[in-house]
Amino acid sequence: MTMSRDEIFQRVQEVLVDALSVDDDEVTAEATLMGDLGAESIDFLDIVFRLEKAFALKVPREELFPAEGLLNDPDLVSNGKLTEKGLNELREKVPHTDLTEFQQNPDINKLADLFTVNAIVNYIDGKVNPA
Repeated sequence: MTMSRDEIFQRVQEVLVDALSVDDDEVTAEATLMGDLGAESIDFLDIVFRLEKAFALKVPREELFPAEGLLNDPDLVSNGKLTEKGLNELREKVPHTDLTEFQQNPDINKLADLFTVNAIVNYIDGKVNPA
């Protein structure tokens, strides 16, 4: 099932509008799920479920939103920031996410800002249009 990025974005937008009760014009590529769209941690389960339905594929939550696993490892977090090892693990776990800005100040309080609409589109694109 090959899909264009525009088609994927439109479906992701529909999922987020339904799951988060936001207007479709709020769901831009750069919008963060928590900061801009008001998602709470419980919403992530609903979003994953709706994405699975919308795209007929299995989406392991920890693949799309792996942050919790990183935070509980003292080798990966020090003084409220991801260590170099933590950054490497994050890069490996979220190749669909742009970490350019985050790497400059890997404050764990900013991890939520990595979960953008575009990151979901990139993730789904990689699943439905494998290289």
